[in-house]
This record gives sequence, C-alpha cells and structure tokens, in this order.
Amino acid sequence: MTLITVDKVSRIYDDRQRKTQVTALDNVSLTVGRNEFLCLLGPSGCGKSTLLNMIAGFDMPTQGTVNVGGQVVQGPGADRGVVFQQPNLMPWLPVWENVAFHLKMQNMGKALRRERVQRFIEMVGLKGFENHFPSELSGGMNQRVGIARALLMNPEVILMDEPFGALDEQTKMDMHAELVRIWRESKSTIVFVTHGIDESLALGTHVAVMSARPGRIRELIPIELDRPRDPTSAVFNDYKRHILSLLRPEAPRPEAINLSHNESHHV
Repeated sequence: MTLITVDKVSRIYDDRQRKTQVTALDNVSLTVGRNEFLCLLGPSGCGKSTLLNMIAGFDMPTQGTVNVGGQVVQGPGADRGVVFQQPNLMPWLPVWENVAFHLKMQNMGKALRRERVQRFIEMVGLKGFENHFPSELSGGMNQRVGIARALLMNPEVILMDEPFGALDEQTKMDMHAELVRIWRESKSTIVFVTHGIDESLALGTHVAVMSARPGRIRELIPIELDRPRDPTSAVFNDYKRHILSLLRPEAPRPEAINLSHNESHHV
C-alpha cells in the first residue's frame, strides 16, 4: 500500500545574489509503500535533503505534488517525525525530558510524561540513562534520544537526514543494527538520506539513486538481501557495483573535457 507519493516534483530556487535560478530537483516521481525503508542516495548537493524537507512539509515544490497518507503535504504534521543530522537536544534537560518535550508543550503532567516516554527510551536502548544530560552521552546515544523523540509522536513516517554522518564507523554499524530493530518494532515507514552506498545497502528495503544536480531519480532499486546484511557477500557487492555505475557522472562532452580535471565527484 502506497503511503508517500512524490509526483513530478521540481524545486527551483532564486539565487538573488547572482540573479539566476538554481534547479535543485527536476521532475522527480517516487512512491514509498507502508513499512518500507527507503534510502535516498546521491552525491552531495543533488537535492536529497530538499526532497526530504518537502515530504516533511518544511519546503514546497515549485511544480508537482507531495502526498502522504492520501493528503497533499502543505506543512509539517504529526504524521511525520524528523531526525536531523544533529540531534538538536536541549543541554539543560535530561534524556527523558528531551524525549518528552512535545508532551510538555501539550501541558501533560510530569508523572504522565515520564511514564509515556519510558517505552521509547527502552526501544532505543537507553534504559538506565533516563536522567543523564546530553553532555554526558556519546554522539550515537544522543542520536538515539533524537530517534526516541521522533518515535514518541507515533508518526506514520520517520524522515532521517544523514543522522549518523558524524559517527565513527563502528558506532555507525551499531546504530544501523539498532535502527533496523527499531524500524521493525515500531512498524513505521522510514525515508533516510545518505551519501554512503554501504549505508544504503545495510538499511534499505529500497534505494533511490539520484543524479547530481539537478536531482533526478536515476533508478529505484528494491534490495533483496537477508538481514543482518553481509557487506562481504557477492550479492551485496553486485548491488554496490550497480549503484556505483549509476552514480558515475555521465561522460563529458568533448568541449568540457578540459574542465573535468578541476571537478571532483563525491559519492
């Protein structure tokens, strides 16, 4: 069952300083089914975060529509939880109060808030750290607080913008395993922005490979790998080679060859 539909979406920004227009996304169409885990993968600056922000309702398409749960997205909503690159925690509040913050905004009493958040604290593996402050936790643990805060709202969709980008490789792998477990337990639908091929293959039920700006969907790939996923397996590496071939820049025109030496392409 389709939960998210991106239909012929383009996003054009006015660059007032240079008096030009920048096309961030060009004619993007995409569907995400309920309980899927979609990874948006592409080079830096290809519009992945722009697309995520439009699903979140933080930004609007110049053309086309974004639809979540049968409704056209016209702004942020409780049906979509967002986990950012930085967890944006309040340093003066302990873990449980950071998780429960939006319940406080609803004037829910302290005892009820404390009771309500415990399930989500345990779901992200932070039992025993309820009264710790963000400065006392590692980067990975702080990201878990951000995930718990998003889950508490019981959203249909969780949108994640490179949440593990600042973590070391070992912590990142641990967080991948945790996130897959949380996704299964919460039965949510996740859209996850990354520029890491291995990360997309470790996590996704589907990977949408995007082109360099202006962002387009090169291919939407269903990932049929058993979990936990083995990055050394032949099938994993077959997917990886295919994605690498999609991410390679298209061959330059003859007159552009001299310029290509000065450009770098980040995967």
